[in-house]
Amino acid sequence: MLSGFKKFVMRGNVVDLAVAVVMGTVFGAVVNALVKDLITPVYAAIVGKPDFSAMVFTVNGSKFLIGDFFNAAIAFLINSLAIYFLVVMPMNALMARLHKGEAPPDPTTKKCPECLSDIPIAAKRCAFCTTALAPR
Repeated sequence: MLSGFKKFVMRGNVVDLAVAVVMGTVFGAVVNALVKDLITPVYAAIVGKPDFSAMVFTVNGSKFLIGDFFNAAIAFLINSLAIYFLVVMPMNALMARLHKGEAPPDPTTKKCPECLSDIPIAAKRCAFCTTALAPR
C-alpha cells in the first residue's frame, strides 16, 4: 500500500506541480507586495486612494456590499497590470531576443488545392476529398 503511494508521490508531474504551487505562492506574495508598497501609493498620490467599501445597498433586509466588489476589482486590475508590464512583457522581449536568429521549423502539413484541408506534407492523395496531389 505504501509503495504505491511512494510511486505516486515520486512521479515527475506531482513533484513539478508541488514546486509550481510553492513558486506561485511566493511569486504572488512578491507581486502583492510590489503592488501594495509601490504601485498603490503612486496611484493614491495621483488620484487619491479609492475606498469604495462604504458603498452598500439594501433589498428586503439583505445588504449588498458593492463597494467591496469594486475594491476587489480595482485590486485585480492593478495586480494584472503590474504582472503584465513587469513580468510578461520583459519575458516576451527576452524570449524574442533569445530566439531571434533561429529559423522557423520546416512545415509538416500543406493545403490541399481542392478543399484547402491541412494534409501531411508527404501525402499523395487528400484524405478529405481524395484529390491526387503532385509530389512536392
